[in-house]
Amino acid sequence: MLGAGVTFSVFAPTNRDALAAGLPAEVLPKLCDDACEKELENIPTITTESGLQYKDIKVGSGPSPPVGFQVAANYVAMDPSGRVFDSSLEKGVPYLFRVGAGQVIKGLDEGILTMKVGGKRRLYIPGPLAFPKGLPAAAGRPRVLPSSPVMFDVSLEYVPGLDDEE
Repeated sequence: MLGAGVTFSVFAPTNRDALAAGLPAEVLPKLCDDACEKELENIPTITTESGLQYKDIKVGSGPSPPVGFQVAANYVAMDPSGRVFDSSLEKGVPYLFRVGAGQVIKGLDEGILTMKVGGKRRLYIPGPLAFPKGLPAAAGRPRVLPSSPVMFDVSLEYVPGLDDEE
C-alpha cells in the first residue's frame, strides 16, 4: 500500500471478517485515540518546503534513520475525512522499508526521515506527495482519488542496526 508502483498491501487485508462486516471506523485499531485527537488540536503544525505538514504526537528519544536504512514503522493511513484505507496495526506487524529510497510514497519518506525512534507523528500529505494515480477501494475501505491529500499516523518503532548502537 505504501509503495510507489508496487503491489499495495491494501489489496490483501488480513482481517477479512471485520472488513466484510463493515465495522465502523471507531472499531479499527488506531495510533491516535480520542484523547490524542483532542491533544492534536493544541500541537503546532510544522510545514516543510515540499508542502508536507506534520504534528508530533510524541517526540522519540532514539536515533533518526539515515537515508537508505531499513526502518520498522506502524501506520494508519486515512483519507482527508479520517476514514482508514490501510493500517499496519491490523496486520499485527510493523511495516519494514528503506527510508528515502522511494519504496513508499514521498510524503511518508520525508516524514519518517526527521523522526526519532519511539516517536509518533501525524502526517498531512498533500496530493503530489501521496498517490498520484490514486488507489482503488479495498473491501470496506474508501477509494483514494488521484493526487488526493491523505493523512498518516505513524510511529517509528526501530531502525535495525542503529538501535543497538545508541
